Amino acid sequence: MLINKPAPEFSVDSYQAGKIKKVKLSDYKGKWVLLVFYPADFTFVCPTELGEIAKNYQEFKKLGAEVLAISTDSAFVHKAWHDMSPTIRTITYPMLADTAKTICAAYDTLTEEGLSYRATVLVDPKGIVKWFDIHDNSIGRSTQEILRRLNAAIYVSKHPGEVCPVSWTPGKTTLKPIIELVGKI
Repeated sequence: MLINKPAPEFSVDSYQAGKIKKVKLSDYKGKWVLLVFYPADFTFVCPTELGEIAKNYQEFKKLGAEVLAISTDSAFVHKAWHDMSPTIRTITYPMLADTAKTICAAYDTLTEEGLSYRATVLVDPKGIVKWFDIHDNSIGRSTQEILRRLNAAIYVSKHPGEVCPVSWTPGKTTLKPIIELVGKI
């Protein structure tokens, strides 16, 4: 369980803006980081998710977050997919190449076939995992829900002692638990 623990560090090749370069998680210290694990390039659900995240990428950036897409494909396969797919061509965030499967192993997202499950991990600016969601590869994610959870994590980090109730969105009321009562329940 990685929640509230340091996010495992990594250093791998990535494809972004027509270039292949090394990316380390520590490069993003001081920012919120969204790790978006997906099974493989040239698949069916993945481009719908990655494309929707691309459409909302500026919103993530406005919130001080960086998006890193991760699969076990190579950076060259990411480039080929980028060159062939109009949807993937809209992606401007880094697409990480976990060919050695070290990131997927560290975050426990590997399937028996050696691909990644569909997982979403939110790392805070201090490098601590704040949210981890993993599910079957046949189910796509909601970018709006990812943004909602990012907003909630940012809010509670800036407002110690407050928590965000179900379906909370910015501007809605938060809760202030009474610690003494919580310990007795």
